[in-house]
Amino acid sequence: MSSAHLWCACALVVAAVCANAQPVPVRLWPGDAPGEKAGSPKKEETSAPGDHLTAGRPIVVVGNVTDPTLAVYKPAPEKDTGTTVVVFPGGGYYILAFDLEGTEACAWLNSVGVTAVLVKYRVPRREGLAPYAAPLQDAQRAVGIVRARAAEWGLDPKRIGVMGFSAGGNLCAVLSSKAGERTYPRVDGSDDVSCRPDFQLLIYPAYLVPDNDLHTLAPEVAVNAATPPSFMVMAVDDPIHVENVLSYSGALKEAKVPFELHVYPQGGHGYGLRPDGKPVTSWPSRAEDWLRSRGLLGGK
Repeated sequence: MSSAHLWCACALVVAAVCANAQPVPVRLWPGDAPGEKAGSPKKEETSAPGDHLTAGRPIVVVGNVTDPTLAVYKPAPEKDTGTTVVVFPGGGYYILAFDLEGTEACAWLNSVGVTAVLVKYRVPRREGLAPYAAPLQDAQRAVGIVRARAAEWGLDPKRIGVMGFSAGGNLCAVLSSKAGERTYPRVDGSDDVSCRPDFQLLIYPAYLVPDNDLHTLAPEVAVNAATPPSFMVMAVDDPIHVENVLSYSGALKEAKVPFELHVYPQGGHGYGLRPDGKPVTSWPSRAEDWLRSRGLLGGK
């Protein structure tokens, strides 16, 4: 697919959303994604809801993604604030919890007047590469596309944030740390604009600290003064370790980056936005307050 055809497809996405149709996924790359074998068969798999339940409901899982996409979910016109959040589901960089941490997050963002862009990034981990390497290329490309098309899609290019769950939260933090330079060769004009998020929401993020040193940030998520303002949620009993957000917020404080951190005594991991009676699942209300306090839920 040529770049011109890609942009035509992107325009169709917005037209479909504005007509209240289900968003049409658009490929991030006009050809094979960087490092993917040319002409390799597409083996993407979407599971039927399994036996594992979250808040009494099953989860839809997507795996074997070789052809990453984005899909644009627009809020009702009367609610539209012009703010955009690019959403990255989690799944350990092996699979994507596509409804729990994807489409359901998009629905919530739309309810508060935010355009959501759901990214289906490459999984599972690529042999011989860092777990985040291929997903980072997809994330940089996705944010670049959104910013490059902001005027066409009715978005504010200075209010484009990211939200990630678990491994998706790690991906957001890596993106924020490495936004200064693309990790792939230039494709088109979308790679000429900044892929730095203007803000980030990290929901029970994983892998920000090594398992053998919970008080030191992993180098790929290094924080500096250019790190965007951050909102974070985690539970003390999270098996992935609450130190992920404690250490990250400490680094943000040191760098004088604004942040808001909510730590709850119980909640575990992987609850998404589904209320289950535990206080931790009220975090979307806290996130809405934070977005509003930063002027992100005002008018265009």
